[in-house]
Amino acid sequence: MSAGNRCINHRRRRGARRRIFDALLLTISAAVLTAGCTGTGRTGAGEDPSVSTESSGSMSKDGRISVVTTIFPPYDFVREIAGDEVNLTMLLKPGEETHSYEPTPQDIIDIQNSDVFIYTGGENDVWVEDILSSMPESDMLTLRLTDCVDTVEEEEVEGMKGSGGHSHAHETEDPQEEEESVHEIDEHVWTSPVNASLIVEHIKDVLSQADPSGSELYAENALAYQEKLVDLDRQFRNIADNAKRDVMIFGDRFPFRYFADEYGLEYYAAFPGCAGDTEPSAATMVFLIEKVREENVPAVLKMELSNDDIANAVAEATGTEVKVFYSCHNLSADDFESGETYLSMMQKNVETLKEVLN
Repeated sequence: MSAGNRCINHRRRRGARRRIFDALLLTISAAVLTAGCTGTGRTGAGEDPSVSTESSGSMSKDGRISVVTTIFPPYDFVREIAGDEVNLTMLLKPGEETHSYEPTPQDIIDIQNSDVFIYTGGENDVWVEDILSSMPESDMLTLRLTDCVDTVEEEEVEGMKGSGGHSHAHETEDPQEEEESVHEIDEHVWTSPVNASLIVEHIKDVLSQADPSGSELYAENALAYQEKLVDLDRQFRNIADNAKRDVMIFGDRFPFRYFADEYGLEYYAAFPGCAGDTEPSAATMVFLIEKVREENVPAVLKMELSNDDIANAVAEATGTEVKVFYSCHNLSADDFESGETYLSMMQKNVETLKEVLN
């Protein structure tokens, strides 16, 4: 399948999901409106421009605000900043794949009834924009992670299925479709610790805006957490600056563009970060195998929660091993229960990167 066809199919799937969401919204609209969600709040002058007020929410009886996030990274950041001072919900269940997530009626009601709603933005969160635009105006604050940092486009590098050896090799008959496909934003902004710190700053601000009485605590906790992120960044930077090689090879999708850019690393992978493909072409497999041999890397990488068939095949053909490099987009139910965090998973990445680059 060409890159252009991949993008067209992605938009068709997105269109089908939109129709499902429209029907879902009609089904639950009465329940949402009955929830007593009213108000006309808007972001005021001088407030964080990345925060908008699209929906509604109110403090719970115990005085804590309700915070809903779509995925794990902002969920974990809120835990670090606010602790038990907020009622916190993550819509994506541990172990679920982010790109195939679809909200339930209860998820939509949870969003509607929250004081703060945090989501990623981008192609896979079009459903969020549809839901927010359908809800009555109120005082709920929303925050898009892609508004918190400078974003880059998702890219196709040499060897990726359909890339033809060139980045952004999108070929469509419709120039407008081609323009749209070329400019897809890479959504995985949290994979860089530097970006994570910027996101934490924005989350601290929106929590303080929703709950001024907790602003001092939020600021103190955010600063302490950002210091840990600075240390994490320092570890990654030290490894990259002193390594024998500067390339990572993934037998998987590659949602680490921000990470690679931050530390000046090259990469090769089977698919871009949000690709829906699961079967690489023969040419891609040959390319990855040859790259592993050429670069003499000690391990082929894969993401957590993804199929390891490609990575295993490349590793077997090259006599290397497979290691997990955590994107942190979600975690298994067991890891969630055992208390794994963004920092703990990224710390594992520190050790893996050290092995792969040396």
